[in-house]
Amino acid sequence: MKTLLRKPIENDLNDFFKCGRNKELTRMYGGDTRDLQPLTMKDARIFIENILSNKLEWCVEYAGRCIGQARLTVSEDDYRARYAVGLFDPSVWGIGLGTEITQLVLQYAFEELQLHRVDLRVLAYNHRAIACYEKCGFVKEGVEREGAYIEDKFQTDVMMSILDREYHVLRDNFVRMDVTN
Repeated sequence: MKTLLRKPIENDLNDFFKCGRNKELTRMYGGDTRDLQPLTMKDARIFIENILSNKLEWCVEYAGRCIGQARLTVSEDDYRARYAVGLFDPSVWGIGLGTEITQLVLQYAFEELQLHRVDLRVLAYNHRAIACYEKCGFVKEGVEREGAYIEDKFQTDVMMSILDREYHVLRDNFVRMDVTN
């Protein structure tokens, strides 16, 4: 598939703006979908500027377009990071890009930044994301029962993580499989 993680370029603003606000994506992020307002160019500009201002946040490029973003929030003292990813273009959902992006970010986290742990939180009803993270080696550590209040209902978060040694075993097995095939 070949995705690219990079800092924003001028056209990313238009790519994000064209996708507009998506009810399902807003729900997966834990947002309120009941009174979803149209995306404005100002909103799009703020989104792209936030990516630009964060050293460890990237635009995701696929097929020459910006289709999402990925981020690591690092705690250097603890050699760990919190991971977040979002694909705002629904036309690319379900084709494995989340897995590819997550693997790229994990490679950077463990091989370049030399982190010990990468973790994340995901809403329990976001089954597609949970499956992606498990495929990439994340392990469910626990749940925070009814810790998020979304659209007048309490929702549960799932906490997941992957450690450096788990990543290296997965990577080594993948390399072996790739060489033998």
